[in-house]
Amino acid sequence: MKLTVIGTGYVGLVSGACFAEFGVDVTCVDKDKEKIHDLEKGIIPIFEPGLDELVHRNAAQGRLSFSTDLKHAVATADVVMIAVGTPMRAEDSQADLSYVFSVTKEIAESLSGYTIIATKSTVPAGTGTAVKKIITEINPNANVDVVSNPEFLREGSAIEDFMRPDRVVIGVESEKARELMKQLYRPLYLNETPMVFVSLETAELIKYASNAFLATKISFINQIADLCEKCGADVQDVAKGMGLDRRIGSKFLHASPGYGGSCFPKDTIALAKLAQNHGTPMSIVESVHESNLQRPIKMVQKIIDAFGGSVNDKTISVLGVTFKPNTDDMRESPSLRIIPILQERGATIKAYDPAGMEAAEAFLPGVMWCSNAYQTMEESDGVVILTEWNEFRALDLEKVKSILNQPLMIDLRNIYKPNEAKEAGFTYYSIGRSVSDSSSKGDISALKASIL
Repeated sequence: MKLTVIGTGYVGLVSGACFAEFGVDVTCVDKDKEKIHDLEKGIIPIFEPGLDELVHRNAAQGRLSFSTDLKHAVATADVVMIAVGTPMRAEDSQADLSYVFSVTKEIAESLSGYTIIATKSTVPAGTGTAVKKIITEINPNANVDVVSNPEFLREGSAIEDFMRPDRVVIGVESEKARELMKQLYRPLYLNETPMVFVSLETAELIKYASNAFLATKISFINQIADLCEKCGADVQDVAKGMGLDRRIGSKFLHASPGYGGSCFPKDTIALAKLAQNHGTPMSIVESVHESNLQRPIKMVQKIIDAFGGSVNDKTISVLGVTFKPNTDDMRESPSLRIIPILQERGATIKAYDPAGMEAAEAFLPGVMWCSNAYQTMEESDGVVILTEWNEFRALDLEKVKSILNQPLMIDLRNIYKPNEAKEAGFTYYSIGRSVSDSSSKGDISALKASIL
């Protein structure tokens, strides 16, 4: 089977490499000549654990190739996957489908024989029908089936998610397309991975609904954390007690500075807009989005409180700036809001991230970037943990204490135990675990008014 994947971003490149690992003949296509040239030389444009090895191995064995020639790649393919970006439109916050529709037009002009056109991109319900209409208008004789095949890849563990997924969702309209997609996913089918065959619109909505629900869990536990701080409870114990209920589950119940990345922020907004357009507003999803917008402001107030009410003329060390560990992705990271506000309030920021500093420099001017965690903390007035990279979980606390101007730690990922930090001599603040250390003392309404 021959597969063409259009778009070599995160979804396209990971999917293409993983399908090649299954034994499929894969061609990844992109208009960006420089990116294709780099990929042909083995230079991977994104940070994802294990991806470089996967790409190199399958390229060397001839199962994975890269091209800018969309016409040839489509004409020779059994399945064409659209994996281009669907960013949020600035004017109305809806999903921008211009890249999807532009690629669809090129595909329509290049088809030869029966072909499946599968959308991997995250798109609103109804997009598959629109794709089929475009193809039919441009090429009335086209012999195609349009399929929706949304991805559920977590950055930082995408290869594992692809190889051992909870399920594969496929929206189809014909038995022929169903059988060919089963063949494409044959290794997973043989492993008895659940294959969910539904309509196009249902598959498209499953993706949005899944992301919105996970975002809801994150915002919910963050609000529970705020309550814990007021009534003396421990949010991690609350989350554990909740998560043991199999109806709820433990995943995504971790108090944090809020969610970010390429999916949750834009997908929650897009789902809310889709619902509004259909006259069925989703107040829960809208509230989740608003709650997440306010979350970094609360974290800023927590940091200011920890410094006694002012960060003016303070040097603050920040560990981690990406929205999550094991990625270099800065999109919608809480750090992009927290750090600038601290700078506006007079703080000097020193920061270190294992993978994200190069990408972060363009978004966070004025930050002093350091080569490791300990260098970041030298002669700083306190340290803030923003991203829970593994290398931050076992810092030498005695060393940290000796190089900081004062032993102050604000742990916004709860990766240390309060007693452990206090026994090491730190003034320690975390999320949702202690009234005396973590409750917000400042006027958060005044802070919001000054920055919104």
